[in-house]
Amino acid sequence: MTAVLPNRIPNDSFRYRDTDPRERLIIALDVSTAAAAQKIVAAVGDSALTFKVGMQLYTAVGPQIVRDLVASGRRVFLDLKYHDIPNTVGAAVAEAEKLGVSMLTIHAAGSTKMIRAAVEAAKVRPDLMVLAVTVLTSMGGQDLETIGLHGGLEGSVVRLATLAVSNGCQGIVTSAREASAVRTKLGDQFAIVTPGVRPAGSSVGDQVRVVTPAEAIAAGASHIVVGRPITEAADPAAEARNILSQIRG
Repeated sequence: MTAVLPNRIPNDSFRYRDTDPRERLIIALDVSTAAAAQKIVAAVGDSALTFKVGMQLYTAVGPQIVRDLVASGRRVFLDLKYHDIPNTVGAAVAEAEKLGVSMLTIHAAGSTKMIRAAVEAAKVRPDLMVLAVTVLTSMGGQDLETIGLHGGLEGSVVRLATLAVSNGCQGIVTSAREASAVRTKLGDQFAIVTPGVRPAGSSVGDQVRVVTPAEAIAAGASHIVVGRPITEAADPAAEARNILSQIRG
């Protein structure tokens, strides 16, 4: 049974079965210079629309890289995972909105007041998607036990997803391994962004809960984040197109 979620923003654009698969692919710019990031963007060309700027790149070069990407017509997924007191997070989201980002992340573990502060700050631009991180894809069940979170991995993801979506987030971030359970519980009127996606045969790196692009989409992901398999490929554009073909099915 689908849960009733107050403050949810219904949006059929999260159903991508018949749209351009580039709408579903996010390429992670996990590099330390603006030049390296721009080289990747140029190499990918029109094989992708959205690029993730995370803590590494943002810390190294600051917000100008975001401005430059937006000015060039690219969409930016700002993945800084805000987690602080509500006032601080709300202020940070307001600044991110001014940069023109399309998507940004907060931690669902910040709980109700913090989530609502982020969502409220983003309302000035309705197309800005606030996504709540549930459980990092580098973590397993034992990691949750270590920090005192009980009830299992899937249960923790569903609980945090429910908290996020019921308080106005337009989506969540979780492994595709838990995406199906989240869809079963909460329905399909929100985005699920899945990192830890690797084409078959790729190195998993420091990820624990890894799936292929096709598996992520089948599990209910609306977007997938792919980094090194594309950015370190001899031909990033060709590898992106390969992944698009897997998304398209």
